[in-house]
Amino acid sequence: MGGTLRTCLDRALTFAGATLAAVYAPGAGRRELRLVDTSGSVTSGPAPPERLPLSGDSPAARAFRTDHPLWLTADTPLGALPLGIQGARLGCLLVLGDSADGFEAEQRRFLERYADAVAALLRPGADPPIPTPLLGPALRSLRVGSFVLSPDTGLIEADDTLLELVGITPDDFDGKVDTLLAHALPEDMHALMSVLEPTTDAFGRRDLEFRVRGPTGEMRWLSLSCRAGTGDGPQQVMGVVTATPVLRRGDDDVSRIQWLTAALDDAATVRDVGRVVVAALREPLAADHVALAAVQDDRVMVTVLDPPQPSAWPDVWRTEWRTEWPDAPLRALPTLQAALRDGRMDLWPAGTTLEAGLAGVGAGGLAVLPLPAKGQVAGVCLVGWDRPHEFVPEERSLLTATAALVGQALKRAHAHDAEQELATMLQRSLLPRRLPELPGGTAVARYLPARRGLQVGGDWYDVIALSEDRVALVIGDVQGHSAGAATIMGQMRTAVRAYAIEGHPPDVVVSHANRLLVGMETDLFATCCYAELDLEEGNILFVRAGHLAPLLRLPDGSTEEVEVAGGPPLGILAEADFPMTAVELAPGTVLALVTDGLVEAAELPLDEGMRRTRVALAAADPADPGKMADALLGDAGRREDDVALLLLRYDGMRTRPIRAGWMVWRLPDAVMHARRFTARTLRRWKVQEAADAVLLVVSELVTNALVHTQGPVRLDLVLRGDRVRVSVSDSSPRAPAKPVIIDWESTGGRGLLLVEAMSDAFGSVPVAGGKQVWSEITVPEGVP
Repeated sequence: MGGTLRTCLDRALTFAGATLAAVYAPGAGRRELRLVDTSGSVTSGPAPPERLPLSGDSPAARAFRTDHPLWLTADTPLGALPLGIQGARLGCLLVLGDSADGFEAEQRRFLERYADAVAALLRPGADPPIPTPLLGPALRSLRVGSFVLSPDTGLIEADDTLLELVGITPDDFDGKVDTLLAHALPEDMHALMSVLEPTTDAFGRRDLEFRVRGPTGEMRWLSLSCRAGTGDGPQQVMGVVTATPVLRRGDDDVSRIQWLTAALDDAATVRDVGRVVVAALREPLAADHVALAAVQDDRVMVTVLDPPQPSAWPDVWRTEWRTEWPDAPLRALPTLQAALRDGRMDLWPAGTTLEAGLAGVGAGGLAVLPLPAKGQVAGVCLVGWDRPHEFVPEERSLLTATAALVGQALKRAHAHDAEQELATMLQRSLLPRRLPELPGGTAVARYLPARRGLQVGGDWYDVIALSEDRVALVIGDVQGHSAGAATIMGQMRTAVRAYAIEGHPPDVVVSHANRLLVGMETDLFATCCYAELDLEEGNILFVRAGHLAPLLRLPDGSTEEVEVAGGPPLGILAEADFPMTAVELAPGTVLALVTDGLVEAAELPLDEGMRRTRVALAAADPADPGKMADALLGDAGRREDDVALLLLRYDGMRTRPIRAGWMVWRLPDAVMHARRFTARTLRRWKVQEAADAVLLVVSELVTNALVHTQGPVRLDLVLRGDRVRVSVSDSSPRAPAKPVIIDWESTGGRGLLLVEAMSDAFGSVPVAGGKQVWSEITVPEGVP
């Protein structure tokens, strides 16, 4: 064991009230306990023996046999703590104390935690079975740091664990206490200085909990225990520091206010503030009713009631119980209105005659606390007792301090909730409201905002119906979590959709979006995965721009990560190439497109996240894609990044369409040849009953293309079920325009009106190099 680690261990044991710690483990045959590690020294009496018989009456043997800790107070206080994991008895931790009063409750709790850490190193099946040393590494696993401070010089000797807790690397530490104190919050500095600068008449143990800011700005609580001593040499302060995940509430008013400050600092929403207020006031003050309400537009907007049952509150409140909580006008509570106007706390003792709106809230005593915030009253808090309650001066001070803290927190929480509501509305407006119904598959999507900060991010998804049998799926992620990232996200989603609908192939769609983002001259970049699926054939083309690879769940339940050739993120290089990768899907295959928020986090490496997602994808039931998406999200709600997920279950086309095409030559009798081709095709398909309407539509659309455009013209016919689709493609990007006014003497202009009248559906879509005008006509019933 290194000298530094041993020093830290000795200091920690000293503050746990122990002068010596020893670990015993069962020997061969489990007939005795053998000493395997020690730390500290014995102040009086013999050293701990090397071997103890298990059948003997030693404290260590008794604790091992009974599997219960043993605390003895005699000439030398002693603790024997069994070491075990999941029922396996692994040994015993023996500690000797330095106080005739024995170990305090806090010291016992620490030593029990320490015993658990030692047992973790003695886990069954470990190799080696009894690692040495034990005591030092176990202490390090508890993250207990130690220090020795010389107040006269301001120099401090701190171990690596303490520096890690504060957020300083050993290379950046200069040995000065001011360097450590610079990381503490200013509000806690006075208390820290009073502990670290002892007076000559006080040199006993001191305890304090304080806050520090980490390297990334996060706040953490630390617990400090120190002892100032005097001797022949310079005065020194020795102490230990441990992490404190949750600040404990003490019984004194200072501890309560300190706990309330910390809890309100972590409360983000109005609901969070309400929970903290109830926890801070109802049980500690033995109150029977606690109500917290905001004041908005001359109305009392209740945010929390405890108890929550309507029967526990006045009848007037119940009539205003419109949603989760009541919402009453201030004029219905004149006494409360006066207290809010004056901004003064009112304490009404038992027997006070209260108005109907407050009857039953505090028959034994009622405290009305206006909640000030930046010169205004943000709300009001009511604390009521059923039995007679006496308001002592200390309680008045506590309620006054509580009101000030809660008022600031409530105002901050209302602003936070308003921002979140705005962010949610913005996010919903930028993402698709609903996904299209597909003839050969089912698409579902999920989006979860980031937990921290403004809950609007750069993740997006879209499903774009390109034609009756082709669909594009896209998922992307703009760098950052801000309104700027959301704005870029909205622009990119719109651009990708526009380029896709124009009929460009996938690589061209992504290339155009990339040039657009480069031209925006923004510092943000975006990743994207674009897929175009032929629902009839099951062929899919992937393009990936710096994004995660797509995942497939095959019909047999196995999963795979599709190897898609990738290009750089969008917005980096204007002339970047984005190659396409072709994959064939079998009916029953599920395609999953995800963003990194689902598969990567601070504690979750990307490879492990992708593996977990594949396991969840394989285990989910593809019969319900919605439940499948929820299963993939799992506990994604706890993540700091926003999450987007897009699933498509490919089922294949139930009705396979029949197709036929004709290239129209620019000849004087071109329309006649197009009509003849159409008539032959309809006879072959045995749908002659639709011939009159179809032939009329073909004549008009082909004539318009030949007269009003240049370049090639193509006629395509598709029969799907009971519908015939006529499509005429030309090289002009201009959509056909119906005339606004038609003169009776006009010789033209009625063609599109005739087509629209004869069609069950009619429209025009842009395609690569031009447009396509289409019409759908239903085959009369009884015709196969």
